[in-house]
Amino acid sequence: MAESFQLLFRLLSQPVNAMSAILDRGSLLWASICVVAVSFGLQGAVAPWTRLPFYGPLLVLAVAYVPGILLLCTILGRLGGFVVSFQRDYSPMLTCTAMAWAAANLPLAIAGFVAPPQVLLPLAGVAYLYFGVLVFLAIRTVFGAGNGSSAAVVCLSWIPLVAFVFLWGPLHFLMGWLASPFFLFYAWYFLGGEVSGLGAVMRNRQNFRRMLEASTLNPHDGEAQYQLGLIYQQRRNYTEAIARFQKAVAIDPNEIDAHYQLGRIARGQGRIEDAFREFEIVWQLDPKHSLSEILRELGGVYLAAGRLKDARAQLAEYIERRPYDPEGLYYYGQVLEGLGQPAEAREMYKRAVEAARTAPRYRRPFTARWSRLAQKAERKLRS
Repeated sequence: MAESFQLLFRLLSQPVNAMSAILDRGSLLWASICVVAVSFGLQGAVAPWTRLPFYGPLLVLAVAYVPGILLLCTILGRLGGFVVSFQRDYSPMLTCTAMAWAAANLPLAIAGFVAPPQVLLPLAGVAYLYFGVLVFLAIRTVFGAGNGSSAAVVCLSWIPLVAFVFLWGPLHFLMGWLASPFFLFYAWYFLGGEVSGLGAVMRNRQNFRRMLEASTLNPHDGEAQYQLGLIYQQRRNYTEAIARFQKAVAIDPNEIDAHYQLGRIARGQGRIEDAFREFEIVWQLDPKHSLSEILRELGGVYLAAGRLKDARAQLAEYIERRPYDPEGLYYYGQVLEGLGQPAEAREMYKRAVEAARTAPRYRRPFTARWSRLAQKAERKLRS
């Protein structure tokens, strides 16, 4: 119980780490209790502003808001089918969103009992603005989505709420019938397995992480540290991911995958020297690491550092080995453009767009960015 309260309050002070911790140790039941408790407090403190019953916010989140976010993420983030995403991510996303709503509105519920009414309206605006920030972090953490996609989903998340407003009348009427104990008994009897299955995904993830944490007790097991680092990296919790990868390297200096991921994070954060150092280690250990993608990463570092001739040497060899990688083709186009070869650069951009268009469906969420960048760069050269 104490740890659950800590997770709630950490959302107000350390939201990024708190979201990751909720996925590891959070509970949908506790998150639901928090929403109902805060909602009940809001009703007592700012009753004139509330139209929904005390269970209304939880109903809105569970029935409209979170499914709407999942649908928007599958469309904008191209994360696969909605049904698969719902089965896999509904419970984690609802847990994070419910905790976010409770944390954002808790100060408002407390202020409602002590602050004058004229202060509550701007405070409510701040609360829901912060709720949007927390939802943005939840989307990044649960789906590993980029900043642009996460922000777009948050900005469009009012759409399912508007739909819910129009459907609230019929739903409110149906709730009176659905609350029948006989209906609830038969619903749970026939659908209980499906409902519990939604939460099983999150529990399985938490159990897997606990096993990895237990494996880290072995001071010679660098693989467990590396796997935990991948989990945090996927959640975009880079501080913890770097710490795990560094522990893996400390255990085994030849842990090539950990060096590779440290280099990728450093390049993404603009720490060029750190990225170059890590990628050089990978290059020395295995010049064909990750299907020769180490060549692409080194080329990208040289490009960022302005060393265009070195970048061309690395990327030309990579394109020869992997001629259909949109990211590598885009980088090579950038290098050729920087070296004053616009015709060759345009050809690389066109090849990057075509490679992204013909990529397998499961790869398209990862290749779409490079297609957009290549199209933009190619149009700039034409103008």
